[in-house]
Amino acid sequence: MTAEDSFGRLDDDDYPAYTMGRAAEMLGTTQGFLRAIGEARLITPLRSEGGHRRYSRYQLRIAARARELVDRGTPVEAACRIVVLEDQLEEAQRLNAEYRAASVHV
Repeated sequence: MTAEDSFGRLDDDDYPAYTMGRAAEMLGTTQGFLRAIGEARLITPLRSEGGHRRYSRYQLRIAARARELVDRGTPVEAACRIVVLEDQLEEAQRLNAEYRAASVHV
């Protein structure tokens, strides 16, 4: 991938553009927190060729939501489970809306 290709992907929510240090800085948290939510399997960062963790904007949004819950006193494992369930509910609601819209047009 060329530099030009990489630059063009910066608008892609799934492009792993952020290092662990930069991600932690942006979230106002520690690298240890990012490791903890990775161990809880909330997010799985991609790895650079050198083996360093890289995060996408989508992953940072998920991590930010988990951090909000942890800051309110929710244990990390529970916060990760809540975020996963919220994400699943949002997807189910989106699919239901699509099915309802499709059935109206039939």
